[in-house]
Amino acid sequence: MQILPAIDIRDGRAVRLFKGDFQKETVVNPDVLEQAKIFSEAGIDFIHVVDLDGALDGRATNRNLIASIKEKTGLGIEVGGGIRSLEQIADYLSVGIDRVIIGSMAVKDPDFVTAALKEFGPDKIVVGIDAKSGMVATEGWLETSDVDYLSLAKAMEEKGVALIVYTDVDRDGTLLGPNFEHYEKLVSSLTKTQVIASGGIHAISDLERLETIGVSGTIVGKAYYNGNINLSELKDFGG
Repeated sequence: MQILPAIDIRDGRAVRLFKGDFQKETVVNPDVLEQAKIFSEAGIDFIHVVDLDGALDGRATNRNLIASIKEKTGLGIEVGGGIRSLEQIADYLSVGIDRVIIGSMAVKDPDFVTAALKEFGPDKIVVGIDAKSGMVATEGWLETSDVDYLSLAKAMEEKGVALIVYTDVDRDGTLLGPNFEHYEKLVSSLTKTQVIASGGIHAISDLERLETIGVSGTIVGKAYYNGNINLSELKDFGG
């Protein structure tokens, strides 16, 4: 199972939110690039980057900063937040970003996912499914749709999506443990699409259980920044 430490960017800083609430923000490192270098120097291979400003703005607000992370660290990077056009995806890929995450647009315009898969291939396109009480949240988690997470995941698999990042917003940043039931349903329901877990990780035991369930990767944020899990443990587990 791949481990992906998270860097969430807001106003040029690395932050953590509580349950996706922009009013409950904690700055974990004022220097995003320095945080990325910490991961790189620890031997981490791949990180998960979210442009929180972009998620609110509907554009790649922190594009230059994210491109700089790639240039200066060489880390494998998947990026989400504010992806609304094929041009944005092409631009990220042109500066070496490894995977681009489509979130809100997967609900609002499923044909956009089809076009992205056709243009860039399933190894470059990830669909991010964020849910509140099982219903898909959009627009930086500020809106909730009438689509449930499992139905969307199945629909994305039918389109040829190879990788989904699933976040239970109600668990994100809480250290309460992941929504294991949802991951069990996703893994058992999807036959080809792999799942990356995100939200609620609080200890190595969570990673061990998720690996048993069969997710292909797990994103670790607050558990690392709070000191519950150290970098050496993440690296040993599969960072």
